[in-house]
Amino acid sequence: MSDMTQGIAWKDELLMGNEKVDTQHRRLFELVNDLVESCTKGHDPESVKKTLDFLVDYAVQHFYDEELLQVESGFPEFEAHRQMHEDFKVTVGELVQKFVNGGSSAELSSDVNRVVVKWLISHILREDKKIGVHIRSNRLRSIMY
Repeated sequence: MSDMTQGIAWKDELLMGNEKVDTQHRRLFELVNDLVESCTKGHDPESVKKTLDFLVDYAVQHFYDEELLQVESGFPEFEAHRQMHEDFKVTVGELVQKFVNGGSSAELSSDVNRVVVKWLISHILREDKKIGVHIRSNRLRSIMY
C-alpha cells in the first residue's frame, strides 16, 4: 500500500468503480492528510478544529451517499456495512473529544494515522469493493437477461 509514516496515499487499487464514491474516497484521503499535517506541524487549534469538523461532516455525508447506493442496488450486506460506518463515527467522535480535551498533538496525529488511516484503507479494500462488485454483477445480469 503506502510507505507513508504520516498520512495516507491514494492508490488506484482502492477504486471501487463508482465515480461519486471514488471521488469522495480521494477527498477523504486529502482531508485526513490535512488533519495529520495540522496536528504534526502544530497549526493553531482553530485551524485543526476546522479541519477535524470538516472531515467529520464530509465522512457523514459520504457514508450517507454510500449507504443510499447500497440500498438502491440491493446490496445484501447493507446492515453490517452500515454498522461499520456507525462504529467508525463513534471512533472519530472519540478523536474529536481527545482534541477538545488536549488540543493538537503528536499523539493525536499518531492516533489519526493508527485509527483513521488504517480503517479507511482496510474498509475500502475489504468492504467498499464488495459494493462495486455487487453493482457490476447486477449490471451484467441485467444485460444478459
